[in-house]
Amino acid sequence: MCLFCKIANNEIPSEIILENDDFIAFHDINPKAPVHILAIPKLHVDSFNELTPDIMSKMTSFIQNVAAEVNIKESGYRIITNVGDNGGQEVNHLHFHVLGGAKLKWGHFADSDPKSFL
Repeated sequence: MCLFCKIANNEIPSEIILENDDFIAFHDINPKAPVHILAIPKLHVDSFNELTPDIMSKMTSFIQNVAAEVNIKESGYRIITNVGDNGGQEVNHLHFHVLGGAKLKWGHFADSDPKSFL
């Protein structure tokens, strides 16, 4: 069982923000913004590549509710999911990073030269 499945099954403690029958949202242990929440399906899905439209449609409203719960819905936020090794995915369980609480910069892409990746 993966790390996020254990969190979803309450086998590993986490600081839960919001939970329903299908999804759970909790604080990231290595935050990159004043507000950094991870939203995951309780059902194990490896990555965005395996995500079904049904799960995504339900997850959309869940993430919107998470943003409201942590008071960033009106001020703005960023949603990121990483896919695979080259995309930076560290845990093979679909998860969306919900970042906010400040004016966010574009981080490592802010001054990148796309040619440097070729």
